[in-house]
Amino acid sequence: MGQLIPGAVLIYERVDSTVYARYRDAPYNDLPRWVIGEAAPSGPEVPAEYRDWLAITRLAKDCPSLQKQLDKLFLIYYTIRDN
Repeated sequence: MGQLIPGAVLIYERVDSTVYARYRDAPYNDLPRWVIGEAAPSGPEVPAEYRDWLAITRLAKDCPSLQKQLDKLFLIYYTIRDN
C-alpha cells in the first residue's frame, strides 16, 4: 500500500506472526487488508531489546540511511566476532 487515506482510521490484526492493517469505516472498509509486517512473539520469553531490534530492521527496509548504518554495524560485528 503506497499511500494512506488522511483521517481514515486503521484496524490492526495479527494472524499468527503476520500483522495486517485495514480501514475501519465506510467507504474504505471494503478495501482489502494489507500486510504491514511480522510480529515478534509476545510474552516474557521475548526481551524488549529483541522487539526493538525487529522494529529497527523493519524500518531500515524503507529508510536508506538507517540501512546504511546497519550495514556498517554488521561489517564491524562480522569483523570482530571471531577475534
